[in-house]
Amino acid sequence: MMKKFIYLSLALVLLLSLVLSGCQQSVLPDPDVEGQVLNLYGHRPYTLDPALAGDAASNMYIMQLYSGLVRLGDDLKPAPDIAQDWEVSADGCTYTFYLRRDVTFHSGAKVTAEDFSYSWRRALSPDAGSQTAATYLGDIVGAKEVLAGEAEEISGVRVIGDYTLEVTIDEPKSYFLSKLAYVTAFVVDRDSVETAADWWRHPNGTGPFTLDEWSESNFIVLAKNELYYGEQAKVDFVVFLLLAGRPMDLYETGIIDISPVDTSYIERVRDESGAFFDDLVVLPELSFYFIGFNSSKPPFDDVNIRRAFSMALDKDKLVSLVYKDTALPAAGILPPGMPGYNENLAGLGYDVAMARQLIAESSYGDVANLPPITITTLGWGGLIARELEAVVYEWRVNLGVEVTVRQLEPEMYLYSLNQEKDEMFYSGWLADYAHPQNFLGVLFHSGADNNWGDFHNAQIDFVLEVAGVTTDSEISLRLYQQAEQMLVDDAACWPFWFGQSYVLVKPYIKGYTQSALGYPILNKVSIEPH
Repeated sequence: MMKKFIYLSLALVLLLSLVLSGCQQSVLPDPDVEGQVLNLYGHRPYTLDPALAGDAASNMYIMQLYSGLVRLGDDLKPAPDIAQDWEVSADGCTYTFYLRRDVTFHSGAKVTAEDFSYSWRRALSPDAGSQTAATYLGDIVGAKEVLAGEAEEISGVRVIGDYTLEVTIDEPKSYFLSKLAYVTAFVVDRDSVETAADWWRHPNGTGPFTLDEWSESNFIVLAKNELYYGEQAKVDFVVFLLLAGRPMDLYETGIIDISPVDTSYIERVRDESGAFFDDLVVLPELSFYFIGFNSSKPPFDDVNIRRAFSMALDKDKLVSLVYKDTALPAAGILPPGMPGYNENLAGLGYDVAMARQLIAESSYGDVANLPPITITTLGWGGLIARELEAVVYEWRVNLGVEVTVRQLEPEMYLYSLNQEKDEMFYSGWLADYAHPQNFLGVLFHSGADNNWGDFHNAQIDFVLEVAGVTTDSEISLRLYQQAEQMLVDDAACWPFWFGQSYVLVKPYIKGYTQSALGYPILNKVSIEPH
């Protein structure tokens, strides 16, 4: 059973959808809704089951339909949600959550502590097949036993009355509370879940919107949840048009109200005298894109080969030419804005002569002795992403190495890459919580479920483990920075770029914002007469 997953920014999936939409005749859907309607471009979700979701497209919808004990506030720290308050024991291992008493599912049924206990048991159950539960709930005492099928109850979760939940973790971890803001920890309704295998197509959540209608490949309609305990949505409906054409074309013709900006349009939207400049909003995004090396498989089990392939790429030129300065070259792994970001981190740099020397010093001695190399990416078997095409070209020119590109179906890419990956893979990571452990530990600790490249370094593991349990935040962040530098030096991956979100917003749309993790907060959006 595959236990690893990764987040891709919606921007990367969008790039491929643009290629597809340019080759198809699009038919715009016509959902039948009345009232104030926000029209958006959308991607078809893989699932709306919080226990199973591991991709950004699915999570975006789930965050509108469901909620959890905590959420991440504007300061990137855990803030109250269904839990109005909590206490932490002196040893930092036991959390007591006090739930709001006015929270209901969309059906009107009250949400209690037992609902969370059930939701987490279900997510951890081997029958669920969750790829995320071990990462986000695995710190709880007894979680591993449930995952292994050795227990049915999570021994570290105790229901104390209808509105009090006690949770004990295996050791103090500064990031545990932030993990509970991820969708795997959201509450689901047992009665709904047990009605049918595809219950999530008619979800009974707790979020600010309900699922009103879903036409499989055409549109998704969310409706305002009148029972929502938090800030009520200001629009009656949100309509997502699924792969209905090029977003910028739909925006320009007034079919959608908000649009991501593809790099092919960036000159137009940056033109101060143009029609789009006043609509442009640039939002920070805690995202990281990289080439992953399969360290358990030749030739990337040799650190000199990993370093050589890294140093043969001119990152600054690639990012500038391909992304037209809409992205930032990544020297390391932690993006700007993330606690622990190190602006002084020393990357491997671009040095073709040194790259060739490293190959000569490797166990292979010469590129002629390298085995065939394939890089896995997402796509529909047609054009590959422009940045990856440029990367493959530079390896050919600078190292004399031919790299084959193999594409996996985009909707399944995040769920099948672990079994399907080749010698390298191209992907990205969008933060689930604002803590360096979410990038460094989750992706590169040798025991982590999301260590896709099977990277292993005992010294780095030790530094990450100490950083995770160190209660002094300043010392902890310094340790994470040390671990990041070690990962870069050991070429655990090739850091490529950090993302930013370029969005066009119609002037009559007010209050549009995104969370610190890049997801739209749709219940804050209002529409002025126009």
